[in-house]
Amino acid sequence: MEAFGWLAGVFGAAFVSATILPGNSEAALVALLHFQPHLVWSALIVATIGNVLGGLTTVWLGRRLPEPPKSRAVQWAERFGPASLVLSWFPLFGDALCGVAGWLRWPWLPVAFWITLGKAARYGAVVYLTEKAIG
Repeated sequence: MEAFGWLAGVFGAAFVSATILPGNSEAALVALLHFQPHLVWSALIVATIGNVLGGLTTVWLGRRLPEPPKSRAVQWAERFGPASLVLSWFPLFGDALCGVAGWLRWPWLPVAFWITLGKAARYGAVVYLTEKAIG
């Protein structure tokens, strides 16, 4: 049951961190890896799923906004398309990028793919560096 609590905490932190609300999922993940190192793969998967769902929530919220006017930021996003969401892990910028993806009504499948790729790579790096530091 203790493992469930740790994983639920990481999921919640990861979800909130991917929205416009402040959060620090990396700290929660590192704490879990320190106190429950046997949960490394579960933690990586749960953090990624929570963060992806948070990012997709921001995309969904962006879809609720009216169509955007043509601006330099919109033109940049349109130029790089959904692949730019591989950067959705980046603090603040990534949250805004997810909102823009919704605002521009990009298709869900490529949006989910690129968000997942970026966020999984980020958490993979956090897990790897944590394992090196405490392992």
